Amino acid sequence: MLRRIGSVTLKEFIQLVRDRRTLIILLFVPVMQLFIFGYALSTDVKNIPMVLWDTSKTPESRDLVQSFTRTDFFYLKHYASNYDEVNRLIESGSAKVALIIPSDYARKIQRGETAEVQFFIDGSDPTVSIQALSYSSLIAQAKSVSLIAQQTGGRRLELPIAIEPRVWYNPAMESLVFNIPGLVGVIAGIITAMLTAFAVVRERETGTIEQLNVTPLRRGELIVGKLIPYIIIAYAQMTLILTTAVLVFGMKIQGSLILLLALTSVFLMFSLGLGLLISTVSRTQFQAQQLSFATMLPTILLSGFIFPIESMPRVIQWISSVIPLTYYLHIVRGIVVKGIGFEYLWLDTLILALMGIATLALAATRLRRTLA
Repeated sequence: MLRRIGSVTLKEFIQLVRDRRTLIILLFVPVMQLFIFGYALSTDVKNIPMVLWDTSKTPESRDLVQSFTRTDFFYLKHYASNYDEVNRLIESGSAKVALIIPSDYARKIQRGETAEVQFFIDGSDPTVSIQALSYSSLIAQAKSVSLIAQQTGGRRLELPIAIEPRVWYNPAMESLVFNIPGLVGVIAGIITAMLTAFAVVRERETGTIEQLNVTPLRRGELIVGKLIPYIIIAYAQMTLILTTAVLVFGMKIQGSLILLLALTSVFLMFSLGLGLLISTVSRTQFQAQQLSFATMLPTILLSGFIFPIESMPRVIQWISSVIPLTYYLHIVRGIVVKGIGFEYLWLDTLILALMGIATLALAATRLRRTLA
């Protein structure tokens, strides 16, 4: 009995070794993911991009700015000269917070009065906004204590600096407002890619792909016909999620739903191309499943769906910049949460279009060779 069991075991090992694709997926992909995620993932919020509008422009105001920038919490990314610039930078997502120092800041500090400093926060990401609000209060308190010690020897009771926070887009800082639009991208992208990959590989495994090859269908017509059902499924899932969010959870769609549907089609080009590409390098549904999972984890964890990209190491941020979901999350959250238009989203759309066209063209070329 042991000999028979040993023979079967040896046979399975030999088959695994011969099937190099499956062996690489099983052994090397988990190790690669461990290195990436162990190095990249952190619940600490750091390097929050900040825009500064300093109307005081005095040594006192510059000292306050240094109190913010010398920490790991904020980094000064932009300078503004009016409220319109501040509004544009926060709406576009280029800055997450804005520090606005009034013109009478230095005069009030010198007189021993309380100086009010405005602090605007992008509330579309509750994790970042809550931490930013906490960090700004701590920095202002620490600076106030330092000024009290310098000016009065610690005898003053009121704080010389008062932060006046204002949270935009999501004043209650509800995580629901942040998570549900992100789910649209995750489900529309990842599930579509997986279904597309499985469908083509299943045709190959069952042998029906040869039957399709002998039909009058052209290769391009076959590919388009295989993709259309999954485009419809993706839009159906997206509609169901948004409808449920609005009717059940009371979420409001601030921007144009038509624009969101139109830009989603650009994102789906990449998802469909990725599914086709996986199908061309997979011989079995198991391989397609493993490759889909291998792309799913980096996509979810490194795209900004859960963790802020600004808090990740620089190398991981570069990886995030080549993940299409990163750009689509900016689009869907910008439209649903902020209500912004195409003027702020054209660059994300262009990048997604280029990625989608390149991936779909490569996948279609490889698939034609596979079907030939």
